[in-house]
Amino acid sequence: MSLHGKRKEIYKYEAPWTVYAVNWSVRPDKRFRLALGSFVEEYNNKVQIVGLEEETSEFVCRNTFDHPYPTTKIVWIPDTKGVYPDLLATGGDYLRIWRVSDTETRLECLLNNNKNSDFCAPLTSFDWNEVDPNLLGTSSIDTTCTIWGLETGQALGRVSLVSGHVKTQLIAHDKEVYDISFSRAGGGRDMFASVGADGSVRMFDLRHLEHSTIIYEDPQHHPLLRLCWNKQDPNYLAYHGDGQHGVARLNNHRACVNGIAWAPHSSCHICTSAEDHQALIWDIQQMPRAIEDPILAYTAEGEINNVQWASTQPDWISICYNNCLEILRV
Repeated sequence: MSLHGKRKEIYKYEAPWTVYAVNWSVRPDKRFRLALGSFVEEYNNKVQIVGLEEETSEFVCRNTFDHPYPTTKIVWIPDTKGVYPDLLATGGDYLRIWRVSDTETRLECLLNNNKNSDFCAPLTSFDWNEVDPNLLGTSSIDTTCTIWGLETGQALGRVSLVSGHVKTQLIAHDKEVYDISFSRAGGGRDMFASVGADGSVRMFDLRHLEHSTIIYEDPQHHPLLRLCWNKQDPNYLAYHGDGQHGVARLNNHRACVNGIAWAPHSSCHICTSAEDHQALIWDIQQMPRAIEDPILAYTAEGEINNVQWASTQPDWISICYNNCLEILRV
């Protein structure tokens, strides 16, 4: 019998604090592993590495480490072949790169985009390039996006320090930039988009940074908070904010939307989550016709802070609410 055949439909893990940021590991040898970030309104916060214990069929904490301020986002290195060091990136006051082992997690490098000062404008979000894991992009409240080059020293069996440098920094918006995401268009390495407080979605090409393309602008200039590229079709981009327009508008949530995640294996499925306790999966293949209702709905026991669809395991979605992480088979 395969291990998958013995899996539960829902796993639940309880952390000692409110869970906000979460991300699935994509390494082939660490399939059921996630990183969780605390949301505590003080300087001292935590990150936990949790994994599935096959014998007990429960998620357990493998590792906990301190983190200054809450993590705005956590991302494992997009290394589906396991050839890079086992790295984890966190955003907050700075971008930090951590090396994870079975027994500990240690800080490899701290990336500050202000060369002239120890002060750094807080980072609202970041993205790790899936085509070239040596590239990361950060967005900041100081209206800029920064593209980082990472030197990871790929040789296995030889411990080499990880370091990073600014490849380029650009003023991306007229106001705060709230999110950044690389696109798979044009080969998947050079295109990225950002959203911000000015209500616009802007697209950039690393090969031609002298200009950008405004691909959407909210008529009332409502802030746009998050964006997420379709994993299969780079012609589709999801975003959410105070006012939403576009090809399709998904209206069923009754409170602020906190999370959006495209299916990793399908161009027409997307999951949204909100403070109304709902996680909804939509089939948008009828666009541009109106999408009336989701095809699946899950009600959590609290306001959902985040949703993540496992990119290498499309049967699984994780949601965070209160101090709980729930992993659902879909």
